Amino acid sequence: MANNAPDDYGPDEGFLYSCLFFTANRLGRAITRIAEEEFAPTGLTPMYGYAIRLVNGKPGITQKELAEKLSIAPSTLTRFVDKLEGKQLVRRSVQGKTVLLYPMPKGEALEGKIRLASKRLAARYKAILGAAEANALSAGVLDAGTRLEKGGLADAHDA
Repeated sequence: MANNAPDDYGPDEGFLYSCLFFTANRLGRAITRIAEEEFAPTGLTPMYGYAIRLVNGKPGITQKELAEKLSIAPSTLTRFVDKLEGKQLVRRSVQGKTVLLYPMPKGEALEGKIRLASKRLAARYKAILGAAEANALSAGVLDAGTRLEKGGLADAHDA
């Protein structure tokens, strides 16, 4: 992998290009911009699109499970679901303490557009990075995120 750090950075800037926090956030901003462009025809943000796709694929998925699959906090998912319900894309069903999510006809009707946006997103970043590098980067980021989450939890409990 090439080092694309600017050649003209000063001694107080060089740390940025070897800092995972900085580089991961830079990557996040770049891929988010591309994803938002590809998902624009759906009228949804990429995260809303992926949430609907998961609900469509597993009607009755619990809100807790959906939050875990999307790697977001339950409170964030609650706000997502509030908006998706308001747009009549999903509906909640409360059973005791468990909240189940079901697709609505409007959400089901978006499935094709959401899948197309996902395919266009993947094609776009693979065209830029190359398929092998894109796949390796996705796997590496997933693995690193999992290890950092586990390590962060252990560190927080030890404190």
